[in-house]
Amino acid sequence: MLGVTLLLLLVASINYQLNLGYVLTFLLTGCAVVAIHVSHSTLCGLTLNLIAPDAIHAGATAIFNTTLHNDRRTVRYGIGLSVLHSGQWAWTDVPSQSDARIQLTYTPDRRGLHRLPTVSIETFFPLGTFRVWAMWRPAAHLLVYPAPEPFAPPLPVGQTSEGLHAHALRISHQGEQDGLRPYRRGDTLKTIVWKKAAKTGELVSRDSTTLQQQTLWLDQQQTGLREPEAQLDRLCAWVLRADQLGLTYGLRLRSEEIAPNSGTVHRQRCLRALALA
Repeated sequence: MLGVTLLLLLVASINYQLNLGYVLTFLLTGCAVVAIHVSHSTLCGLTLNLIAPDAIHAGATAIFNTTLHNDRRTVRYGIGLSVLHSGQWAWTDVPSQSDARIQLTYTPDRRGLHRLPTVSIETFFPLGTFRVWAMWRPAAHLLVYPAPEPFAPPLPVGQTSEGLHAHALRISHQGEQDGLRPYRRGDTLKTIVWKKAAKTGELVSRDSTTLQQQTLWLDQQQTGLREPEAQLDRLCAWVLRADQLGLTYGLRLRSEEIAPNSGTVHRQRCLRALALA
């Protein structure tokens, strides 16, 4: 449309011998030609850095920060970034010899290890007559855990340290368990049953001895489900629940077995095994 408009102005100026028409036509043409170089220069030499986001569960949205670095002495205006084909754009100006940060979102459709999607970068600066764009393929990856089952059944039967089957730590649907005792000074906050304290006004703690003696094995073949993905979702919920209660637990999958342990590192190891199973 810009070319057609300039052509019509030129034809009209020649036909009617309008000197001001010539001035306007060549002025607009010169501005358009200069705008091409300015738009290209806005993106040329721009440096993009990305920090891989933390692992998420399936169905959640990952947010990753992208840093745009400008080493020139001039400001780069009107730069937009978007995950390819998402249709959601984030716009910013990059100050001279400084950085600007943009947050992009990405929702993976399944569990596993995903390479971050292609990012599209573009600008319409300065006149909006031309779109200069580029594609960026980050090398970072995103780990996606299974989505925990919303209403998972209680944890399976535990095993004592002597190897004999013991009674399960019976978890009720309200999140409480058997083996309670009066509060003792020095008990950690996570062992206190706050719901019971709110109802009766008395502090009650979970029996830490029982917690230490119980070793849970979370076995994929004992989930009671047929679909592999549903099995992994239930195991994910059990891992999170066992970690919340501070239990010692192990994980058995068809292709891998993780020895019983506890703590944040052990939880992340189990979740990673579930994501890559």
